Amino acid sequence: MDHWLTTIPPLAVYLIAGLAVGIESLGVPIPGETILVAAAILSSRHEVSVSPHGIAIAAVLGAVIGDSIGYTIGRRYGHRLFAYLERRFPHHFSHDLVDYAEHVFERWGMAAVFVGRFIALLRIFAGPLSGSLKMHYPRFLLANATGAICWAGGTTYLVYYVGTAAEDYLKNFSYVALGVAVVLGLLGSTILRRKLERNVKLFAEERARHEAQAQQSTD
Repeated sequence: MDHWLTTIPPLAVYLIAGLAVGIESLGVPIPGETILVAAAILSSRHEVSVSPHGIAIAAVLGAVIGDSIGYTIGRRYGHRLFAYLERRFPHHFSHDLVDYAEHVFERWGMAAVFVGRFIALLRIFAGPLSGSLKMHYPRFLLANATGAICWAGGTTYLVYYVGTAAEDYLKNFSYVALGVAVVLGLLGSTILRRKLERNVKLFAEERARHEAQAQQSTD
């Protein structure tokens, strides 16, 4: 296994990490964060010449460029894009989720773009939804870039240093150490995802209650 790892071209790892993050940022629900974590873990292996700096740079560029393209698409096609995504990816998009994301982005603006980078379900909405809501692009770009640097750079270096430390202390159990690094790298995003799902449910229930009350008042 170790010999096979040494044959992986570092450039291929950087490109895969950057493309995965970029495609996810476009609004396509692929596991960009998982791929980023895997690349960062790979860079923590001493026998592999993959640099965490290269991964961080590629991921940041992928996030910024992908979100910017998503912003342009969302600004042009608006809610028609989300209607298509609901039909195309029904397990990842729903009417309730889109409405909740729109509510969050309308209320919090740049802060939603920044924080959304750390939450998988909001991460795929940031670019297209900001464009659809006609957010001023320089403000979007600032929030997008700072969020990408903190998320992509932070995730890369956190997983890298955890993986390196684990490998140093558990030399005879290096694959166990890699598994530990994966769990730590994904635990935070999983907690945030669960919280978001609960918020979407509560938001949908509250919206349905208001609609029922409005309907009763008109009858």
